[in-house]
Amino acid sequence: MDTEITEEVVKQKRKKGIIIGLIAIAILTLCIWLMRAYLKSSVSQSEITTAKVQVGNVENTLNATGEVLPEFEEVITSPINASIKNVIMDAGKKVNTGQSVLTLDKSAAENDYAKLKFELETKKNEISKLKLDLNKSFFDIQSNNDIKQLRIGNLTDAVENAKRLFKAGGGTREDIEQAELNLKVAQLEKKQLENEIKNKQQTMLLEEKEAEIAAAIQERDLNELQRKLDLANIVATRSGVVTYVNKNIGANISQGETLARIADLSSFKVTGSLSDNYLDQLHNGMPVIIRINDTQLRGSVSNVYPSVQNGIITFDIQLEERNNKQLRPNMKVDVYLVTSVHSKVMRVANGPAFKGASPQDIFVVSNGKAERHSVHTGLSNFDFMELKDGVKPGDVVITSDMSEFKNSKELTIKGE
Repeated sequence: MDTEITEEVVKQKRKKGIIIGLIAIAILTLCIWLMRAYLKSSVSQSEITTAKVQVGNVENTLNATGEVLPEFEEVITSPINASIKNVIMDAGKKVNTGQSVLTLDKSAAENDYAKLKFELETKKNEISKLKLDLNKSFFDIQSNNDIKQLRIGNLTDAVENAKRLFKAGGGTREDIEQAELNLKVAQLEKKQLENEIKNKQQTMLLEEKEAEIAAAIQERDLNELQRKLDLANIVATRSGVVTYVNKNIGANISQGETLARIADLSSFKVTGSLSDNYLDQLHNGMPVIIRINDTQLRGSVSNVYPSVQNGIITFDIQLEERNNKQLRPNMKVDVYLVTSVHSKVMRVANGPAFKGASPQDIFVVSNGKAERHSVHTGLSNFDFMELKDGVKPGDVVITSDMSEFKNSKELTIKGE
C-alpha cells in the first residue's frame, strides 16, 4: 500500500539536491582554477637559457667529420730490397733537409751493381771485337772485289788480243768466244761480290746497332741501380717532423716499402668524410666551417675523391688559416659544409628549444614573463636558427628545452 510523502520530506530532498549541486559547482571551479594555475606555471631563471633575436646571416650546413693532416707529408720508401741497419731519427723529432733518418744494409744491391757493371764492360768488349771481325770480313770481301776487277781487266785484254789475232789469221772464232765467255763469267762474279759487299755493310750496321742497344739497356739499368743506391741513403729532402719511422732493425725491406714519413707541421689540411646520400650536394669550392672546441676555421672543398667506401665519400678541405695553433696532426674535428646562405635575416642562437618542423612554438621573455609564440623557422646551423616571423629584433627567446611546458601559454620567470 503506497504511503504519501509529506511536504517536509520533499523540502529536505530538494535542499539536499541544492547542496550537492553547489558542492559540484565548487569542485568544478576549483578544478578550473587548478588548471589555470597549471597553465600559468612558473620556471626558475637558472633552469633556462635565453638569447636575443638579432639580424645577421644564417648558413645552412651539412654535418660531416674530419681529420687534420699535414698539408705536405713526404713518404720515404725503400728504393731497393735491403734490411734496416740503423735508425737515426725517432718519430716526433725535427729533421732538416739532407739530414739522415735511417741507414740500410745495401750489400746485396751493391753486389748486383758490381755484377751488372762487369757485364756491361764485357758487352762493350764484345762490341769492339764484333767491329774488328766485321771490319776484317768487309776488308777481305773488298780485296776479293779488287782482285776480280784486275782479272776482268786481263780478260778484257785477252778478248782484244784474240780478235786481233783472228784478223791476222793466227786465231780462230772459238778462241774469241772462249775469251768473251771468260770475261762475262768474271763480270758476273764481280757483280755478285759487289752485292755481297752491300749486304755485308748493312749486316754490319745492324749487328753493331743491336749490340749497342743491348749495351745501352745494360748501362741504363746500371745507372738506375746507381741512382737507387744513392737514394738508399735515407735522408730528408725537406725540413719537418718525423711522424713515422720503421724501427725494426735487421728486418728485410722490400722495394717500395714505407720507411719513414716527414711532415711539414707549419701547414695543415683537413680530410672530411660524409655519407654518400649527400654526394649530389658536395662539390669543389664549397665553403666549409671547421670547429675545434670554441674555435671556428673557414675553408673550402678542394678535392672530392671519386670512390665510395662503405657508403662514405671522402674529400679534402683547404683551410684559409693553415697554420692555426689549434691544429694538430690526426686531430678529429667537426666539419660543416655550407649548402646555402640567407643574409640580413632574423636569427637567434640555436638550442634545444628548436626541434621539429616549421612552424613551432617558442617562449619570448618580457617583464619577468615568458609568452608562447608561434614562429616559422628557416635555415639553421650549429650556431643560429633563422626566424621568419612571430618575433622582432631585440626580443629575448628561451633556447633551452621547454617541452614540459608544452601546454602552458604563459610562464612566470622566478629569480634565484
